[in-house]
Amino acid sequence: MTTSRRTLLTAALALPLAAALASLPRTSLAAPPPEPGDPEFPRYLLDQVDDVHRGRSSHADMTMKVKTEHWERSMKLESWSLGEDYSLIRILEPKKERGTATLKSKGDLFTYLSKTGRTIKISGASMGGSWMGSHFTNDDLIKDSRLADDFDYKLEEGPTIEGEATWAVVLMPKPSAVVVWGRIDVMVRKSDRMPAAELFYDEDQKPVRKLEFSGYRTQGARIVPSRMRMTPLDKSGEYTEVSYEKLEFDIDLKPEFFSVQQLKAL
Repeated sequence: MTTSRRTLLTAALALPLAAALASLPRTSLAAPPPEPGDPEFPRYLLDQVDDVHRGRSSHADMTMKVKTEHWERSMKLESWSLGEDYSLIRILEPKKERGTATLKSKGDLFTYLSKTGRTIKISGASMGGSWMGSHFTNDDLIKDSRLADDFDYKLEEGPTIEGEATWAVVLMPKPSAVVVWGRIDVMVRKSDRMPAAELFYDEDQKPVRKLEFSGYRTQGARIVPSRMRMTPLDKSGEYTEVSYEKLEFDIDLKPEFFSVQQLKAL
């Protein structure tokens, strides 16, 4: 097992990160949503989570704060995405790093270093490395499969999170899936079916990191969480928090925008 599944960062930052049609999650467009007790209900919840920050295309302005044992840093970022195959994220601040950018084009990932003018293709061996010094990895950005395709799942009663009752969708990797996690618990709020948290386990079934969502607000015809925080459970006090200041869906973008040349031109 060599890669991890795409987290919401992929949809939200490039936001990630695949596409529901128009401004609503794809499941709700295809048919009336299934009810609890329907065998398709867990998959419906997973598709809601996968599609929460997606449109056919997206543009976002955000702030990312990283706190580790030894240092803290804050960055302002801008991102664009088109479907599941294309995304581009660039740094706006701090000024000394302005222009540094990451491009996902189908299965490839590139980083442009504005200081040196170099473009580097991220190799498979580096996919597990930290993205921009954060607690997200390069692989979190590039993995584009859907949760329900890579994992077997079952629905359970979830914990109460920030006063909200939740369902927990427990995911176990399919034998054929190329994933690094031994299990993922996805907590979904019952009130609006928005993601509340994701808990990631290693192959020994030990929880190793947690992704939490907050700051829910109406964006167009949907409700979206405006903040998400990734916390490594083996490093007390450390986290990476992404806050969305602006998020637009279904803007006019073409695949040609997502090129190595565009990395340097922005």
